[in-house]
Amino acid sequence: MAVERDTRLAQKVYQQYLTFFDKAERERRWHPIHDIPWEKINRELPEALVLNAETFCCVESYLPDYVAGGINVVRKSFGQAWFSANWGYEESKHSIALMEYLMRSGRRSPEHMFDLQAQLMEKEWRLPFTTARQMTVYGCFQEQATFVIYCRQEAAASQAGDEALRTIFRLNARDEIAHARFYEDVIKLLLEEDREATVLDIAWVAKHFEMPGVGIVPDYESRVQVMRDVGHIDRDLFLQKVYFPVLKYLGVTREELVAAAGQLRKMASASANGAPVNPATV
Repeated sequence: MAVERDTRLAQKVYQQYLTFFDKAERERRWHPIHDIPWEKINRELPEALVLNAETFCCVESYLPDYVAGGINVVRKSFGQAWFSANWGYEESKHSIALMEYLMRSGRRSPEHMFDLQAQLMEKEWRLPFTTARQMTVYGCFQEQATFVIYCRQEAAASQAGDEALRTIFRLNARDEIAHARFYEDVIKLLLEEDREATVLDIAWVAKHFEMPGVGIVPDYESRVQVMRDVGHIDRDLFLQKVYFPVLKYLGVTREELVAAAGQLRKMASASANGAPVNPATV
């Protein structure tokens, strides 16, 4: 029966991927060289906005780690594994567009950007969670958060009169929300299969969530200080624009999450040293 259940779930996830892929092919594909109005770069853009673009380019640069870790954790699910490959392709366009902007604008030299890329590769991004279900939840929160960040950056670039950067952030944001929706639709399927365990994982991931640049992007904390006014996601904004909207889309109530949080506390209390206990290990 377990094999039948797993096969049935895999088929449903694959159908979700086909829907995602079909819509992407018909409505959302774009070219990072030919679809950006490079002639409309504002070469007087405030340095803070340029630095923000560089920071996002840095975070995108860990794509090899994201893909390697992410695709292996879901490799048993055909639909999710193929989504991970497609996700990597789309995220690579975000990185190309941002890097090209920084160099074409003249605000960063090619030498600076490639030296920065080499510096970034001295550290490796590692999976923050180790199960497919928890990484699906993490991906959902992370993509929704990035969507919100890019939307705020788009508005700032528009206000500053940089149509090229505004277009990059608009196209990136459109991809990010599509990614978030795919993850959300997969989580809905997981809720149908095992609601209690999935809600417990949602509570666990939300409690331990961090954006992927933390701890690996050079000078990340000082970069975040620059982003405070435009694009930074603090805890309150995360709850308002990411956490609660995701729960609403999933049909998960706050009461369920409160109960799950209480269960996590009980698990911690029952552990040998009172430390938090990942529900995936129980």
